[in-house]
Amino acid sequence: MMDGLFDPAATGDYRQQAHQFLALSREFLSAGNLHQASEKGWGAAAWMTKAVAVAQGWQYDQHAHFNIVINNALLMTDNERLLALREIANGLHRNYYTRKRFLNINIIRRELDAAAELLDILEPLTEPAV
Repeated sequence: MMDGLFDPAATGDYRQQAHQFLALSREFLSAGNLHQASEKGWGAAAWMTKAVAVAQGWQYDQHAHFNIVINNALLMTDNERLLALREIANGLHRNYYTRKRFLNINIIRRELDAAAELLDILEPLTEPAV
C-alpha cells in the first residue's frame, strides 16, 4: 500500500513469493524435511493472504491478521471452504513446532495440496478493490 493506493508491485511480490514458498514446500517434502515443508506451506498461505490484504486495503502486519484477512475473504467470496483451509494453513505452521515423530508425510502432502487450493481461491482477490 502506497499512500493508501493499490501497490501492484507489492501485491505481485507477495503473490510471487507465495508461489515460490509453495514450490519449496514440495521440494522439502520430497527430501523428507517435514518441518520445512510445513513451514513453507504456511508461508505460501501467509504471503498470498498478505497480497490480498494489500490489494483490498486491509491491515496485515502481524500473525493474527492472517485469520482476519481470511475471514474478510470469506465474506467477499461466500466460499465456506476458506474456513477449513484457514485451519489447515495454521496447522502447517504448528507442525514446525511439533516433534518429527508426530509428523506424517502423507498428511503433510494433503495439507500442502490444501495450501495450493487456498492460493487458488485467494489469488483473484489480489486485484485492486473497486
